[in-house]
Amino acid sequence: MKRIWSQRAKPLAGLWVLVLALGLCGSRNLLAQPQTDEEGRALGRHGLDLMMDGDLDGAIAVCKEIQKKDPQSPVGYLLEADAAWWRIYYSTANLIDPDVFSATDTLSTPYDGHFEDLLNITIEKSEASIRADRDVARSYLYEGMAYALRARLAGLRDKELPTARAGKKMRALLLKALELDPSLTDAYLGVGIYNYFVDTLSAIVKILRWFIGLPGGSRDEGLKQMQLAAEKGDLTRTEAKFYLAKDFSRQNERQFERSIQIFQRLEREYPHNPLWPMVLSSLYCRMGQPEKCDAGYREVYNRTAGAKDEVGQALRRAARQALERRHPQEQFPE
Repeated sequence: MKRIWSQRAKPLAGLWVLVLALGLCGSRNLLAQPQTDEEGRALGRHGLDLMMDGDLDGAIAVCKEIQKKDPQSPVGYLLEADAAWWRIYYSTANLIDPDVFSATDTLSTPYDGHFEDLLNITIEKSEASIRADRDVARSYLYEGMAYALRARLAGLRDKELPTARAGKKMRALLLKALELDPSLTDAYLGVGIYNYFVDTLSAIVKILRWFIGLPGGSRDEGLKQMQLAAEKGDLTRTEAKFYLAKDFSRQNERQFERSIQIFQRLEREYPHNPLWPMVLSSLYCRMGQPEKCDAGYREVYNRTAGAKDEVGQALRRAARQALERRHPQEQFPE
């Protein structure tokens, strides 16, 4: 059972991975005093662009500024937690495997404590807003995203039960947000990912459904909901594309061409992030196109030489490892 979960059900970790879609908080030169949630979300959309382009440091710095300017809102804390999760992911996860998310044996990182603190603050502020009858639907949305991040880290650490429990809580909160405000298209990304993975991981789901009352899902409905978020989401649009591409690349889908088209679009939109050519290279390998596979890995390896940022350093290590596996007779300096 452990083997099945680690190798197949790891995409369930990605199931709870929706908080990214809330975006991060924009660049310093856009930091006008946010007076409304709408203004904060505008900054968040710009911040999501920063994150998808590989600029975690800039995004985190600006998230702290938003916390100062709007300390009662959960958004700044939630988005900083999102960025902290990506730091953990880039530093510990398997970046070669093109599946949704791969488990790591790493038990903890220096970022874990702060990550959990940020989630707790997000949940507290969301619940305070709900009690005060202030922007209630969005408060449920943000709280749901916080539980998604909690499940996301548990899944990355191969902790099945905490992942499922947090995912169940996430689903309930997002559905409540949609009940109160059906126009919150962003919530459909999380609900869609849940529906898709719960329906495509039947062996694990049967156990968890019995153990914690995990609700069922629908693969077809999940894909439709993710597509809706990709087309009409406010803060989730870019991440929805990312997850659709990942899902299309899964073994049970094998829609590789659709996956490649989406990743190529993301690469054009966010040309500074070596993650996109890295994932594309892995897909080409799976499709039996070794020339494109090698070319992509070498591109990532060469362009990240001397990288100072965590994203570049992590992808340099991953590209080097991939090339060493494929060409053990060659030398690839660190």
